[in-house]
Amino acid sequence: MAVTIRIPTTLRILTSGEAEVSAKEGTIAQIIDEICENYPDFQGRLIDEDGKLLRFVNMYVEDEDVRFLQELETSVIDGQTISIIPAVAGGR
Repeated sequence: MAVTIRIPTTLRILTSGEAEVSAKEGTIAQIIDEICENYPDFQGRLIDEDGKLLRFVNMYVEDEDVRFLQELETSVIDGQTISIIPAVAGGR
């Protein structure tokens, strides 16, 4: 079993159209490293130069925002799902 990562439509171009990818269990930081290793175009799309989650990228583990858990040190175990949700702005 593995961790499932849900990829938003706007980022699926980086995964050849895949809506979900998988990774080994570990911390969010380790899983992001694995995503970037398997899909190099993700580099710089999730983490800023200070090693923090980008301001306009939200990540959830089983519907819990990682910013309210242990951020990038949040542990994710086999069978859990991570959702990447980019912030959307606009309108009047």
